[in-house]
Amino acid sequence: MLTLSDIDECTLRKQNPKYKELYPCKNGICHNIPGGYICKCRVGMRSDGTNYGCQPVLSRAERVVIGLSVSAVVVMSLTCLLVMKIQRRKYKKEKDEYFKQNGGLKLYDEMRSRQVDTIRILTEKDIKKATENYRDDRVLGCGGHGMVYRGTLDDSKEVAIKKSKVIDDDCREEFVNEIIILSQINHRNIVRLLGCCLEVDVPMLVYEFISNGTLFEFLHGNDRRSPIPLDLRLKIATQSAEALAYIHSSTSRTILHGDVKSLNILLDNQYNAKVSDFGASTLKSMDKNDFIMFIQGTLGYLDPETFVSHQLTEKSDVYSFGVVLLELFTRKKAIYIDNLNEKKSLSHTFTSIFQQNKLKDMLDCEIIDDEIMVVLEKLAELVMHCLSPRGDERPTMKEVAERLQILIRLQMQLATETNSIRAGYSYGRPMTPIASDEVRYQGMETTKLVLDADLAR
Repeated sequence: MLTLSDIDECTLRKQNPKYKELYPCKNGICHNIPGGYICKCRVGMRSDGTNYGCQPVLSRAERVVIGLSVSAVVVMSLTCLLVMKIQRRKYKKEKDEYFKQNGGLKLYDEMRSRQVDTIRILTEKDIKKATENYRDDRVLGCGGHGMVYRGTLDDSKEVAIKKSKVIDDDCREEFVNEIIILSQINHRNIVRLLGCCLEVDVPMLVYEFISNGTLFEFLHGNDRRSPIPLDLRLKIATQSAEALAYIHSSTSRTILHGDVKSLNILLDNQYNAKVSDFGASTLKSMDKNDFIMFIQGTLGYLDPETFVSHQLTEKSDVYSFGVVLLELFTRKKAIYIDNLNEKKSLSHTFTSIFQQNKLKDMLDCEIIDDEIMVVLEKLAELVMHCLSPRGDERPTMKEVAERLQILIRLQMQLATETNSIRAGYSYGRPMTPIASDEVRYQGMETTKLVLDADLAR
């Protein structure tokens, strides 16, 4: 019996033993079968037509073509891998360049010096995942500075992602400036900065998500024209004033907001105020003669003194906040359309009306009540102080916050006394009002004296 070791010399004999001729099994494997031998071809071979030999399935030319094709595929694959590697290096280098341009190195320096220790550095991939690749239905708003998207981070935390529309060098500096400023702020009425993405052409900031929109929408939105009680307006005003007072006087260095307006005051589910958008903010320099080349701000809120002098001060924020107070208590926009369809400045119109002693003509009719007119009058006086043409004649934000707190106490006391008087009558017969231990305010005359003394400072 032939074995595999005999394969090259294998012979195939016909089944009839009388034939002694030998038939070589070329390029095949010789197998012993009952009655004789058979030649089986190997893989890649086929019978040569004689049943006694094998030949390649492909011709020589075909094998050459296949070999060249395989070689070409290998070369192309290696080339693609090389190109991809080069592109990745280029992309990484580009991201590194953007990171540097957008102030990443400056931010890292601040982090190393422990001035910034609460900021999360996010990648472009993180941002795209959070916004579902910037889907249109994720857009919260679009302003002069850029787009704001609603996003969800990996920990299921909802955030607001601010993406600037412009990419000039001033904007890049503005964004990293906002990061450094917000990292130093810790106040319940100021929106928290959670992270940033600087490895893209347009830098992005990631804030906590405030669910109830802006004060501007709350006051002026067409679909939200429901009545707003006076106590809620005073609460929003006071919380906003306290936030601005904090950045002016309670941080390591004075921070000037630079763009105070109702669009930059957010409201949460309990209508607590959250001051936001510190893109135009600056850390106050020790040099009082700093000159601002380009005035930032919004028409209708801009301090005229700052516009002329090109010097941003705490009193610039006070003036802008005075306009916000007017919005709250007149429910008119900073630049509004009057009955004659003409554009008017709210601050200018109010100043004129106040000097004519026609306050009621300007106030929102929803809050006009003879029982609490003293509150509205004191509020109007406070607004006039904030809108003084000269900055040194305006109160500080801390003083504004204190006066608003007094007005809240006065409004609550007057409301309580009014309710007590109304409840003190039953079927036309006076009853002795019941004193409540929960209401502990100053007496009416004492409160007025405090207000008069405070406003006279």
